[in-house]
Amino acid sequence: MSMKENNTNNITQPKKIQDITLSQYHSGNNNDIINFVFDALPVGVVILNRKIEIIYNNKQTSLFLSRFEIPEEIPSVSRRIFDALDRDKFQELFPGEITVTKKFEGSPSNWIFRFAVPLKSQPIIVLFIIEDKISNKLNVNEIRQQYKLTRREVDIIRRVLDGLKNIEISKDLEIVEQTVKDHLSNIYMKIGVEDRFDLIRSLVSSSHI
Repeated sequence: MSMKENNTNNITQPKKIQDITLSQYHSGNNNDIINFVFDALPVGVVILNRKIEIIYNNKQTSLFLSRFEIPEEIPSVSRRIFDALDRDKFQELFPGEITVTKKFEGSPSNWIFRFAVPLKSQPIIVLFIIEDKISNKLNVNEIRQQYKLTRREVDIIRRVLDGLKNIEISKDLEIVEQTVKDHLSNIYMKIGVEDRFDLIRSLVSSSHI
């Protein structure tokens, strides 16, 4: 590919966006947009201060905390990170990715806790909580087409596969619990199963992975 062709594929920022000042960026409207983006993320986001206190968390983190507790390894690693920052030895002591993997009782998934440290700002730790979901390993589009499921029914199935209870699904999707039960009844009928355990057993097969 020639250099000229390469340049045509670059995404350029419109002049109007480039001219936004810092004060405009931090206006109330943009804060609303930023909060929306963080709440819409499929991973948990936590910001910890020096006291290892949560000073910010998004919607996915709230859902996680309603089911589990932050692993005891997280405060320990966080203190070591702050200590390394104070001694100006962060790059030396933490040269690669900082992650903790945890398995919780009652969850079919492994959970990955990934640390990020913005070195050029005030000392804080950003913690990303990532679920290694079973639903991510399935061909959900194939399942949807095979059983003629609606998009909302697929939303429900994803969360059932990941071990969420009805009340947790209702909170995550912001619908009432009865609506979750109604969707599940339709799903059971379409797929030909009697309950969520049969549903999981039916879908978690090599033909759908």
